[in-house]
Order: sequence, then structure tokens, then C-alpha cells
Amino acid sequence: MERIEKDYVFHRDLKKEYPIITHGAGSYLIDENGKKYLDACSGAVAANLGHGIPSIGEAMADQAKKAAFVHTMRFETKALHQLAETIGKMAPDHLNKVYFTTGGSEANESAMKLARQFHRDAGKPQKHIVIGRWQSYHGNTIGSLSAGGDVKRRHAYTPNLLNYAHVYSPYCHRCPFDRQHDDCLSNQNWTCVTDLERTILELGPENVSAFIAEPIVGSQQGAVPPPAGYFEKVRELCDQYEIILIIDEVMTGFGRTGTHFATEQIGITPDIITFGKGVSAGYAPLAGMIVHDRLIDGLIQNSDGKFIHGYTYSGHPVAVAAGLAALDIYKREAVLDNVIKQGDYLFNRLFELKQKHTYIADVRGRGLLIGIELVRDRELDLLFDPSEKAAEKLNGIAMDLGAVFYPGAGSIDGTKGEHLIVSPPLNVTKKEIDEILRILDESLRIFKSLERKGEVYEITK
Repeated sequence: MERIEKDYVFHRDLKKEYPIITHGAGSYLIDENGKKYLDACSGAVAANLGHGIPSIGEAMADQAKKAAFVHTMRFETKALHQLAETIGKMAPDHLNKVYFTTGGSEANESAMKLARQFHRDAGKPQKHIVIGRWQSYHGNTIGSLSAGGDVKRRHAYTPNLLNYAHVYSPYCHRCPFDRQHDDCLSNQNWTCVTDLERTILELGPENVSAFIAEPIVGSQQGAVPPPAGYFEKVRELCDQYEIILIIDEVMTGFGRTGTHFATEQIGITPDIITFGKGVSAGYAPLAGMIVHDRLIDGLIQNSDGKFIHGYTYSGHPVAVAAGLAALDIYKREAVLDNVIKQGDYLFNRLFELKQKHTYIADVRGRGLLIGIELVRDRELDLLFDPSEKAAEKLNGIAMDLGAVFYPGAGSIDGTKGEHLIVSPPLNVTKKEIDEILRILDESLRIFKSLERKGEVYEITK
């Protein structure tokens, strides 16, 4: 490889050195020195089929040779219609129209703007506030960041953010209201739901446009599922106060949790599902939203059929071709069956690891989206200080050993709480899971040894 004399890259972290990946093969990435990394987090929970799949690259190249770009204000392609049909048939009943973007941030921005226009054109122009949840993530555009609850990302841009409201995400393991899960369930009374209704009433239902939530909280809490019945209550509130319910499936969609969409597991029909990441298995920037028929009818009746919105690369033919090829593999290789089988195996193995290491306080998740909560001492419920960056350090050790995970911090209150997401490709094998667990086990052992010696692990990658 030609030596680079000067670095022109604006890195995510300008003080950090990154391995240079030259290629990938299945669940592995290989750097310029030949070192292999087992991708135990599918990149950013996006490379859902692993790496180096010829058929997806060939589909993209074939489309590029035919028509690499058309502007969807003037033209469309057959690939666009085929992928929209495929996704529409996978979605819950009455969600039949698919709008494409290039990333999850754009998808959620689009959904919030659609909710606003729907209300405005229906004669309710005052409905404009979006309610999100703390310790959630919906993207990095100003609108999606305003709705999200990622405290660290929000703080730098507080003066620029929209005046959106937030409620707590349900986190039964560390309930922000100090409730017990069994108590909530037996009384059918969730404080996290009554807090949402209180917020709606305080803002005035006539001012609230949408509520946005992840079905399983991903990067900000570490794969935390909701308590049974939570979303049914949320759906009832949204119906009662005429609020658009947006379910953010950017991370959970396309088989990650064992069903096409995690929405199938929470027992409701949203007004909008947003998606991304897995739709193209990470091979191209592709995302979007799936919209309920009643919103489409509203646009036709009240908006002359037009959504006042759009992106240059919406429905980009090459990206859409990647999506078609990826979804074909999901179906042809029965990926959902593998997610259920290997997800159960991975969860059980992680639970065994919890018994071995007191650093692990909780194992949670669905399918192949599993999180582990990291603490200094489980028996004492002693948390790591945020300055220690425990999850990042543990992942750094794992990378040295040849595996990469998805570390996170702030899961409890935006500052405290460390976690690691384990989310390998959906076609991962049992042998690869065993290797993931071997490396994680060894990483925890090394981490403990360094802690005992009072040594600091420097994060270099």
C-alpha cells in the first residue's frame, strides 16, 4: 500500500489512530497489516450480512452502468418500485408507502416533518412539538438531535436545538422512578406512561405533533427492551390526543431482533416506521420511512398529494439496488431463523459470562441485539466513574485481541452508566459466537488485572 505522507482526513477523533481496513470477509474485517477483527457489532449495527458479499456489489455495479442517478422529482426507476414493494410487504398492515433517504437521521427528520405537515394541512397548525425520550438516539441533524435524548451530543448544540420535550425511557433494571417491574405489571400502571400523559397535558395536546421512540433502546442504553404493555399504553395516548406515533427502527429493522421489524413484537401499529442501516446491510447509504395509509390519505386530501420535503439522493438507484440485493439474501438464506437460533445461544452464553465476571450487572436485548451493563462491582452495585471510560477501554482491549464491540456510556442518566452492545452479523455462526465470547471473556480478565494493578489502559484504536 502506498505510504501516505500527509493526513487530510477530518477524523471522528483527531487524537486517535485508526486501523486501515483493506477488505472484509464474512464476519471479519482485515487491516493493512493483515490483522483480522471479528465484527461483533456489525460496524454500527449496520453490516447485517457481514463483509465482502459479491452479489450486492455486482447489483450496485449493474445499476450504476444502467442509470447511476435520477432525480425523483422528475424520474423513478424500477428498482425503486421493487424495493418499496418488498419493504411495504414486510411492514405491518396499513403501512404501505415507502419514502427513501440516505441515513437514519434524515429518515427521522422526514418523519417529524411529515407529522407536522399532516397536522397543519388538516387544520391544526398549532401542532408542532415533538416529544422524545431521554437516553435515546434518533440522529445528528438539528431536528433529530432535538428529538433525541443523547445528552452528550445535545449539550454542545443546546442553543441551536428546537424546543422539543422529553420523557424518560422505560429502563426497568434501573427505573428512573424507583418503581419495581412486578409492581408496574401487576397494577397495570407504568409511571413512564403516566409521565408521558402528564407531559402531553402540560404542553397542551393541541400543540403536540408526534411522539418518537425506539422499540428497543439501542446505542444510548445498550439494547434495553420495553416492559410488556408499555407501547400499547403509548399507542392509546397517541390516539386519544391525536399524536403521530413514530417508531424508530433504524437499528432494529430488517431482522435484527428476530422479526422483520421489532414493532411486530411490541403489539402495535405505528403511524410511521423509520428504518436504515440493515436495509442495505451497510453496503450503501440507504434509509427511509414507511407511512400509514391514513397519513397518505391526508396528504392527498389536504396537501394536493405533495410532501413539502426532499433530498437530492432520495431513492438513489445504486443504493436502492444494494437494498434489493441485501433483502434478497435475507430471504434466500432464511436469516430470521438464524437470528432466533444464534440470538438465543449468544444470550445464554453472555448470561454465563455474567456469572463469571462481577463487572457485568445485566444482560438484555432481543435476537442479535444484546447489551451488557458494565459496573465496577455488581454485588455492591458500584458504578464506574464516567471519566474512566470503562466501556471504551474494554472495547480497546478486545480490539487488540481481534474483536470489535459497540461501547456506550450515559445509559442511566446521560452521564453515568456503561454498556457494551454485542450485535454480530445476522448470518453469524455458532463458531464465531464462541470466538466472540472467548475474546470478551479474555478482555474482561485483562481489564480486571489492569484495575487491580492500578494500571491505565490507553485507548489507541
